[in-house]
Parts: sequence; structure tokens; C-alpha cells
Amino acid sequence: MDLLLVRHGEPDYSDVDKRGYAGHGRDLAKLTEKGVQQAEQAAGDKRLPGADLILSSPYTRALQTASVISRVTGIPLTVETDLHEWMPDLTFTYTGPEEIPAILKEMERYEGEWCSECKYHWESLSKVGERAFLAVKKYMHCKKIIVVSHETVIQRFIERKSVASGSVIQMDFQQESRWLGFYR
Repeated sequence: MDLLLVRHGEPDYSDVDKRGYAGHGRDLAKLTEKGVQQAEQAAGDKRLPGADLILSSPYTRALQTASVISRVTGIPLTVETDLHEWMPDLTFTYTGPEEIPAILKEMERYEGEWCSECKYHWESLSKVGERAFLAVKKYMHCKKIIVVSHETVIQRFIERKSVASGSVIQMDFQQESRWLGFYR
């Protein structure tokens, strides 16, 4: 199956910051004007036509990007909950972005794998990869799908140090997925 991985466009956190939204409330942020342009540019990618469907993370920035791609291409869109971004706090009690540097530092210290010595309750990167892989695997009957998600999720499928907002990356899911051997 051809898999086209699309990172959402640039988000604008000003509305959610103004409202004092914390934790998962920040995931309600919509795209900036530049982010909408990035989504429009991604929608024009010549590799997208012929896709069976678009799978999107439920977070606003990804869903808005996916809806632009769906509108431009006419490809149907569905939401896959497990394509959501890495969760910095599985207790849902962190208050805002000021806590993220400490959480990231701890995650780096433990190489992305949570353990009982960890102070914070973040999602391990292997768990991110597992849930994203299983969300996409359900669509193996398709010839080509578009997945609109987040940098950390996309990095679980491919080896990339960074993934630019609005970028489109193509891979062969059956041949290149590093998770396939675990779930045959």
C-alpha cells in the first residue's frame, strides 16, 4: 500500500492562549494563514490523486489540513483517533507549554521509553508508533492512502530528524514500515 504522510500546517496558538486553554485544550488550535497555504500546497502534490481516502488525526491542526486536501482533491476524509500527536501527560493534568521542556528533557534522557523512574507521565515513543501503525494497518485493503498527522507520529513511520509543516512524504507501507514485523 502506498502511504502518503502529510504533516499538518503551521498552527496558531493565539486563540487558545487567549482563552487560557491548557493541556489538551491547546490541541484545539487552528492553522495560521501560512498553515492554510501549506495545506493548499500539499493538496496540489501530484502524488495524491488516486488515493482511496485521507486519514486524519483528530487534532484541529491536522483535521483542518486534511479538510483542505479533501476539498481540493475530492478524496474522502475520515478521522483516526490513534493518529493523534504524542501525549506529554497521560494523566491529563499538565497545565501548559511551559512544562514541555522538562518533559522533553526527561523523555530524551530515557531515549523515548517511559519507565518507573520517570517523574512525568508521558507517552513512550514506541507506544506512539504502535498505535499509529495499527490505525493505518486497518486500511491494508486500500491501494493508496493519505495520512495527515504530526511530526512525532510521522517519525515513527520514517527515519527523519525533522518533518516540515505541510510536507508530503511517500512510502510503501508493506515494504518500509518498521512496525510490520511486530504485527504480521
